Amino acid sequence: MNQRPDLQSLSTSAWDVLVIGGGITGAGVAREAVRRGFRTLLLEQRDFAWGTSSRSSKMVHGGLRYIAAGDIRLTWHSLVERERLLQEAPGLVLRMGYWFAHYRRKFPGPLVFRLLLIIYDLLARVRDHSYSSKEAFLKIIPGYRAANLLGASRYTDALVDDARLVLRVLEEAAHEGAVVRNYTQVVDLFMEQGQVAGAVIKDAVTGEQQTLRAQVVISATGAWADQLRQPITGERKIRPLRGSHLVLSQERLPVKESVIFMHPRDNRAVFVYPWEGRTLAGTTDLDHQQDLNEEAAISKEEFAYLLQAVNSEFPEANIVAADVIATFSGVRPIVSSGKSNDPSSEKRDHSVFLDRGLVTVTGGKLTTFRQIAVDALKIASSLLGQPVREEKGPIFRPSPVQKDLPASLVARHGAQALEVQRLLQGKDREIIPGLNVFWGELRWSLRHEQVVHLDDLLLRRIRMGLLLPEGGKALLEKIIVMCKEELGWTQEQAHVEQQRYEQIWQKHYGTLAGADC
Repeated sequence: MNQRPDLQSLSTSAWDVLVIGGGITGAGVAREAVRRGFRTLLLEQRDFAWGTSSRSSKMVHGGLRYIAAGDIRLTWHSLVERERLLQEAPGLVLRMGYWFAHYRRKFPGPLVFRLLLIIYDLLARVRDHSYSSKEAFLKIIPGYRAANLLGASRYTDALVDDARLVLRVLEEAAHEGAVVRNYTQVVDLFMEQGQVAGAVIKDAVTGEQQTLRAQVVISATGAWADQLRQPITGERKIRPLRGSHLVLSQERLPVKESVIFMHPRDNRAVFVYPWEGRTLAGTTDLDHQQDLNEEAAISKEEFAYLLQAVNSEFPEANIVAADVIATFSGVRPIVSSGKSNDPSSEKRDHSVFLDRGLVTVTGGKLTTFRQIAVDALKIASSLLGQPVREEKGPIFRPSPVQKDLPASLVARHGAQALEVQRLLQGKDREIIPGLNVFWGELRWSLRHEQVVHLDDLLLRRIRMGLLLPEGGKALLEKIIVMCKEELGWTQEQAHVEQQRYEQIWQKHYGTLAGADC
């Protein structure tokens, strides 16, 4: 990925496509635009994947419930993209077994669920479901609720490190010639003859402002979409919904595959699943009414709700607040129907709007980011003056295959894995305690992945803030030394950054006392 380019150089360049938003949708738009030959610039007001795309449920899936709701098209698109990502990003996107336990006199029973899974597999063009007896299931998921248990159905979907997925897609875009820059705010749209013709941009670090022109401006800002679109249209379309998760140690709640069940309080689907050597439990689904410009955080009610869910299905585990390593919350950009008070009933389809030259793409699922990007560019084609042709080529370049190349490097860095490996010299070849990450990967990120703040490094480039107690506080001294070496931080800057990170972690990723059920 290119280092943060000079702001003035951006304003003097000619751009076909300006993408606003550095989450998975914006990254996908930039990737699809540049591969079609468009001069492409992507700007992100915070850090890449700062919003929803680093705080999702980490699932690449079709969505069984969308079939039940009759949305076959969304499920089919999701499953096609799931299989594409499993093939193109092995290690980063991992196929995972999902279990649903069946109980006497509880809907859905094994037969109904099997019919659902047959349709699911037909859409995905795989056959990957089965049924296990009570005894066999409890050997795989020990400690699960056994009273009145008949057996369990198993199917597969996939898991991903969502932030690393964004970074890999951005790297592919940059490799093809796109320019990407974080901490760059769009403070206003530049209008010409009543049409959007560019943007006024501001460096969030230095405060410098510039105006740049573009043939088309595509807003891929997710839950923030109304902020740019409403001044032009006068309407609001986005219903921000918050989903929160708990991070637990595998020792306290050991699961090898995912389990899905209905919460005893409101019959909403909840997942408990392994991720990066930990166990995640989520998610909630409720209207997010706080300031979108401040990171979302779990509420005490959500915390208690998820603890109740876990303990209802793993009654012998007795999970309490002290067992939670971290929490995280993301805000989903749902395009509101305006017809329902129930957040979970809103559809997850994406939408594309064209308003006076501004293309806005929002909604949708992480899994379908490529298709979402293509749809946005098709709408933009009238402004670009040429049709957007279909591209069937891969999103990612092939990853290197070498016997001594660690699989974790290939998963996180793809085509750049060999370059990262060459950087692993001396103590940088050691694994960070408690993680499956080399110390040298931090050095790589500091040099090549536009790290501005400490939280960029520890919450998104690697996931230390989610995986280690107190956000990895015990390792901060060593990490700060590396940041000084690579970023030239003074002692005062380092102190400010450490304080900033610890405050962010405590407020938005920390655990909550007194929320036990």
